[in-house]
Amino acid sequence: MVISVVRRMVRVLPALLVCMAAGTQAQHAGHGKPQLATGAAFAPDGALWVTGVEHGKLFLQRRPKGAQWEERRLLDNGGETVATNGDNRPKLAFGPRGQVVLSYTRPLAKAYTGEIRLLRSDDGGRSFSAPFTVHEDRQLITHRFESLLFDARGDLYTFWIDKRDAERAWAAHGGDQTVYDGAAIYYNVSTDGGRTFGADTRLADYTCECCRIAVVAEPEHGVAALWRHVFAGSMRDHAFAKVGTGARTSVQRASFDGWVVKACPHHGPGLARAPDGGYHAVWFGERDGRQRARYARLEADGRPQEQVVELPDERADHADVAVAGERVVIVWRSFDGERMRLRAWLSNDGGRRFTLCELATSADENDYPRLAQHGGRIAVIWRTEHEIQVHDLR
Repeated sequence: MVISVVRRMVRVLPALLVCMAAGTQAQHAGHGKPQLATGAAFAPDGALWVTGVEHGKLFLQRRPKGAQWEERRLLDNGGETVATNGDNRPKLAFGPRGQVVLSYTRPLAKAYTGEIRLLRSDDGGRSFSAPFTVHEDRQLITHRFESLLFDARGDLYTFWIDKRDAERAWAAHGGDQTVYDGAAIYYNVSTDGGRTFGADTRLADYTCECCRIAVVAEPEHGVAALWRHVFAGSMRDHAFAKVGTGARTSVQRASFDGWVVKACPHHGPGLARAPDGGYHAVWFGERDGRQRARYARLEADGRPQEQVVELPDERADHADVAVAGERVVIVWRSFDGERMRLRAWLSNDGGRRFTLCELATSADENDYPRLAQHGGRIAVIWRTEHEIQVHDLR
């Protein structure tokens, strides 16, 4: 039975603890102008993999469980440019039969256009294919900000922000861009580990243009997605839907901040599945004049429970969330005027009570922190100009 957040009374312990992150390690990232947007994921064997761009080159790096980082590998993607701005970053996903897929957005000739490219491996990442475009549509338009993952059945889902419907509507109305707000979310499915893909399918019209899409696997098959939506009047709250679960897909409003802004905040949400069938969600928005990162429990259909909680940091930036049983981990970065701080909010009772923790600080340029999970292990990966930090959160 889902317990209301109102009854649970989420509260922060009064003391700010400096958490000891078990197994904290760092990998130097080199010199030069930083391109820091980095993807990370655990392989089925517990090894941590990261992918990113350094000096214009796409790289892959692996740290086996209980060992040090291996040498960084440069991948041959034909010299294509990889988008590494904001929520755009290369990403990794692991399938159940030795498959490894690596995705990125390749910018095209026209501003704000792109296509989703994929490299795939059938031998556990020892070798990769040449990059290829995932979606059917090849127009010179927006196909950007992809998210991808394998579901519990081994089907590969790829989601992205797409403007084919907006472009069509604008053209039909003489270029009037008021007839279609924002973009759309499309997805496709591969049942053979990324060799072939099904048709491009529209999930939702009227979505924000530059915010990441949060996706999580459902227990048996299919996935759930959370994204920043454009509701009537350019109200940029969040929406939720399930895909591929066998149930009818419907878009559910998942946040009610009422933030009216006629631009993309470049600030996507985070989503994690709770053991009871609901979800834990984090997002950024403005409510009653307060721009804050917020946390809430969602019901199994994506509807928010009654209480929405601000993160205990008014400068919290680009939060992420992960769940392992009753353990809930929320991480973010926060600028204090001199340095960026990596902080975490930790709960061991399903989100009833949280402890605020300080993990690291940096005066360097840095990426948004992201969480990766393998079974009960949750780690935060934070790339700064000179290192990639990994903090295991026990």
